[in-house]
Amino acid sequence: MQLGPVKTHGRTQNVVIDVDTGVDDALALLFAVRHPGLRVHAITCVAGNAAVEQVVRNTLTVLEHADAPPIPVAAGAARPLIAPPHDASHVHGRDGMADLGLPPSPRKPDPRHAVELLRDVLRDAAEPVTLIALAPLTNIALLARTYPEAMQRLERIVVMGGTASTGNATPVAEFNAWHDPEAAAIVFAAGVPVTMYGLDVFYRVGVAAAGCDKLAAHEHRSARLAGQLLRHQLRTAAGEARTELGMATIGDAGAVCAVADPAGLVTAHLPVQVELAPGFGRGQTVVDRRARSGEQELHGMAAPAARLDVAIDVDAARYGDLFLSTILGEPGTS
Repeated sequence: MQLGPVKTHGRTQNVVIDVDTGVDDALALLFAVRHPGLRVHAITCVAGNAAVEQVVRNTLTVLEHADAPPIPVAAGAARPLIAPPHDASHVHGRDGMADLGLPPSPRKPDPRHAVELLRDVLRDAAEPVTLIALAPLTNIALLARTYPEAMQRLERIVVMGGTASTGNATPVAEFNAWHDPEAAAIVFAAGVPVTMYGLDVFYRVGVAAAGCDKLAAHEHRSARLAGQLLRHQLRTAAGEARTELGMATIGDAGAVCAVADPAGLVTAHLPVQVELAPGFGRGQTVVDRRARSGEQELHGMAAPAARLDVAIDVDAARYGDLFLSTILGEPGTS
């Protein structure tokens, strides 16, 4: 069965996506390759939710289920810049994909390293490119350090990571920032405009149980996969107070919705520092929301901070509808 056309408004946006494909990265990829307002030029993989080799396998499997056009997929960093790696199998399953037992894809990864693929795509791009970073920022930090001229060709970076409030990996740190805080600090300070789509909005965008069932029963395998992954999210989000009862969070896919439809996201341009010191605060994204300077600044004790567009509010219903209508190929808010 062919999915129907999805309406879009405005220019097509050229994007590259960096992933550590677990459940919500998979949802993000299904949405990105389906939405006609996004043209995905490349997908790069990094260790995070799973080991990088598994991330590559998962990514290729998702693209196969989505009947996506040929998109280069490359493996990148196998571990953070400094810290030891930690996966999130307790959230995403042993294979990172809810242990659904999906068959491997016949698609093959690009032989280039992820950083080389990003360099080549940005060098050859005739139009502005947005980088959607849904994983620990190791690959992007390596790009910034190795090929800074390629980094400067980015129009902007939309990062799923960080938090201005409560963390999930620790009480104050979000997983992607905590997994490689040095990388996050490098990317935030790289001089490219950054939107931080963090936990303050992450858990609020979802699909109701009825929508999950509709997807899971669909004739097209892309929609069915989305439904299966969302049903996994329903189970894992049951104890998450920030997720509405009976809703399956779309997680990383919300950041891609924010690229496709930026009017649904409210941001504030704020100073953000990444805590790098060992201890309970490591990986915290310290967002300065004060109306005026404090004693540190007055006494010259504050280190300079990068200013990011920090997501502070989201039209959750708008993005939930956008995700569902795009995956189903039905008219909606897209």
